[in-house]
Amino acid sequence: MEAHSWMKGGFLFFISCVCFSMGVIAQNGNSSVVNIGGLFTFNSVIGRSISPAILAAVEDVNSDITILKNRKINVIVQDTNCSGFIGTVEAMQLVGTDIVAALGPLSSGVAHVISHVVNELHVPLVSFATDPSLTSLQYPYFIRGIPNDHFQMYAIADLVEYFEWREVTAVFVDDDNGRNGISILGDALSKNRGKIAYKAAFTPGASKSDIDNLLVEMNLMESRVFVVHVNPDTGLNIFSVAKRLGMMSKSYVWITTDWLASLLDSTDTIDPQTADLLQGVISLRHHTPDSDLKTRFTSRWGKIKNKETSKFNSFALYAYDSVWLVARALDTFFNGGGNVSFSDDPNLQDIKGSALHLTSLRIFNEGPKLLQILTSTNFTGVTGQIQYDSDKNLIHPAFDILNIGGTGSRRIGYWSNHSGLSIVPPETLYSRPSNLSNRDQRLYSVLWPGETTVKPRGWVFPNNGKPLRIAVPYRITYPDVVTRDKGSLGARGYCIDVFEAAVLLLPYPVPHVYVMYGDGKRNPSFGNLVNDVAANKYDAGVGDLTITTNRTRIVDFTQPFMESGLVVVAPVKEVKSKPWSFLMPFTWQMWAVTGSFFLFVGTVVWILEHRTNTEFRGSPRQQLVTVFWFSFSTMFFAHRENTVSALGRLVLILWLFVVLIINSSYTASLTSILTVQQLTSRIQGIDTLIAGTEPIGIQDGSFAYNYLVNELNIAESRLRVLKTQDEYVRALQQGPSNGGVAAVVDELPYVELFLASTKCQFSIVGREFTKSGWGFAFQRDSPLAVDLSTAILQLSENGELQRIHDKWLSRNGCSVQTNPIDDNRLSLKSFWGLFLICGIACFLALVVFFCRVCWQFSRYSTHGEPHNVEAPEPTTPSRRTLRTPSFKDLMVFVDKKEADIKEAIRRKSGEHSKRHPSQVLDRPSS
Repeated sequence: MEAHSWMKGGFLFFISCVCFSMGVIAQNGNSSVVNIGGLFTFNSVIGRSISPAILAAVEDVNSDITILKNRKINVIVQDTNCSGFIGTVEAMQLVGTDIVAALGPLSSGVAHVISHVVNELHVPLVSFATDPSLTSLQYPYFIRGIPNDHFQMYAIADLVEYFEWREVTAVFVDDDNGRNGISILGDALSKNRGKIAYKAAFTPGASKSDIDNLLVEMNLMESRVFVVHVNPDTGLNIFSVAKRLGMMSKSYVWITTDWLASLLDSTDTIDPQTADLLQGVISLRHHTPDSDLKTRFTSRWGKIKNKETSKFNSFALYAYDSVWLVARALDTFFNGGGNVSFSDDPNLQDIKGSALHLTSLRIFNEGPKLLQILTSTNFTGVTGQIQYDSDKNLIHPAFDILNIGGTGSRRIGYWSNHSGLSIVPPETLYSRPSNLSNRDQRLYSVLWPGETTVKPRGWVFPNNGKPLRIAVPYRITYPDVVTRDKGSLGARGYCIDVFEAAVLLLPYPVPHVYVMYGDGKRNPSFGNLVNDVAANKYDAGVGDLTITTNRTRIVDFTQPFMESGLVVVAPVKEVKSKPWSFLMPFTWQMWAVTGSFFLFVGTVVWILEHRTNTEFRGSPRQQLVTVFWFSFSTMFFAHRENTVSALGRLVLILWLFVVLIINSSYTASLTSILTVQQLTSRIQGIDTLIAGTEPIGIQDGSFAYNYLVNELNIAESRLRVLKTQDEYVRALQQGPSNGGVAAVVDELPYVELFLASTKCQFSIVGREFTKSGWGFAFQRDSPLAVDLSTAILQLSENGELQRIHDKWLSRNGCSVQTNPIDDNRLSLKSFWGLFLICGIACFLALVVFFCRVCWQFSRYSTHGEPHNVEAPEPTTPSRRTLRTPSFKDLMVFVDKKEADIKEAIRRKSGEHSKRHPSQVLDRPSS
């Protein structure tokens, strides 16, 4: 009976449209009426909003004298009746009425069919179908009158990333619109390393029992984030069943596409029973900015007759603008001289006896021109700016993000393809550069299901009765690390105890079972184990799994619970003291520079002290001995010569400081060499192995094999796989000349156990040349990896991790590591700063000294006696010839005592004054 009343209302609506069009024809004639088709389901949530909006738009267009002038538009509508077949038939009838454009449909299936028809007949189709697979490339005459679901799915993906979830469960109707929309959601999530963990699809018109079975299956899954993409007419059934199953409580997250907002916006208030079903749900709604046009439309809505809803949803606004879009395009079309004409399609012919009348489908000759005008039209409507991009999608798609709570909903933010998530209306951001940075995304607080504001974790351990299948390496060597056990767990060792202790710290139970990986005859390949976890053969891998770059690309590791790295183990021998051990603390370069500086500083001090200090004067032989004695006696601070000049004392103080540092360093290094046991090996580290050609041993199953070959370019022929610790010992003792190996490359934890078990017959040479650690491996984006990492950190902080280590791996380790003598020798690079400072001080002191000497020499030469006096010639008047002072004179001057020089200058200055008294008398008046 209810369905009948809805059909009756739709029929009355259809009659009203026809009557309206007949009236227009009577007044203006056929040439003044332009037919537009309308195709949608009358008896639906969206259809009940679209119908009055189209009527209002047609009335407003026809009453506006500024558009279409003497022409009127006539909308011919057809009811698809929620049926793909009926919708297709109705669409075929509609395009046979010589329409120039069509509005609708809502159904993705009908839109796909009718798009083929309008492409053939050149009739532009302004559709309200949001299916992302409807593209202008496949359907050139398809124009979307509402934002594409492509953007809505990316908005949901941004929401999932904002709340730091990785997996969602998609609930959708198994039709074109549902499947294609969820496919886009999967693509959007994958860009942020998210994914759809489970796709829960149900058939259109599914019963509550079918939905009940589907939700029960969903509830057994790990993800607790549900994205619901259905139609508004039956969507509430999902929440009704979810409420009954207890799936609207804490820890659950429900996100819906725009269908829920379309349903709620169509009523004045939310029914209390409905509101109770939706508490904490997040829903998207098409964003339409507030404007005067929108306000006037809202007021106009109350005056529309024959409407079945007291309020409208966003589809009504887009339908209203779509009519105006077609009207403005037609106005431009007619103003440009366009005429409406149709022609028969030669590809369509009626079949004898058929009642389809395919010849009634005629081609709109001016369709391409009208299509071009439609896609280039730009105006402001009730939904904001109406303009299309190159894909015939509306520009600036945006959504309101709503949170259902109490008896209504509140907006917690917006999303747009320009600015992402924001609490600022998108239209205010379009004038700024696009900013999709994660750090700028923001929303208001959310009330989640269960009336909590605490963000749900988004996942739980699956309650499907299936324990985690954990692969454990069946080790032969180093069984204390991890190996098989006959107990209830099936495995034992350090790694197992760490994992079990970490699981106990989780706030939820994790049922698991250990599956031994390997045949028990040799160590398994740890790389293959990780690959099998990535391939979903196992849920996780627990053991001494080294975290490497390549492995992190396919699985997620926990926080390392053991530090590790590759080292080199080689045979060593003890270094005995030698007669020349006292020379070992310094390198030969250091000895050479130190000795040179002793002589250099001694010479500088002699130069600075020679003119003023009698202890630095004497015969040449005596002065040479003084320089050598003074130079090297400063090494022991035993010099007996006193320094009297300021420059000499400055240089000596700095040099004695340098000598103090050198003596202290020499003493410490020599003490270490003579008292600490030194071990040496002809293998100095990994560099020695890379440069050589001798065989290298590695542990069976270790990642070191690939590392040495791929990263260090060591030939595979040089590598020897060692399966047991006995093989380690035998290979190292035999050496490369007897079929053994020169050294073994292995991880540090194994090496420490090996050295302890062999009573330190061998030693680590060189330094650890890689840094890594052991972790537990999980499949990509597994939330268990994050929670277990936190648990491992707690074990480390409370000391439990160290206790487990001491239980399994604590040994009387070898504290002696090979330390080549050259590594302990002090080189010039440790002291060049001191030598530089001392050298600069000596240079500056010499510069000051020689400047002072030159100044004294110039005064001495000016006031002194002529150096040579030539005999006067008899034929000429007597005269003196003065010789210019030579370098020899300067050296003689430098060798004189400074006190004698000062006295001579003072005496000769007085004599000069007596010889030339007139100059002395004239000097004051000058």
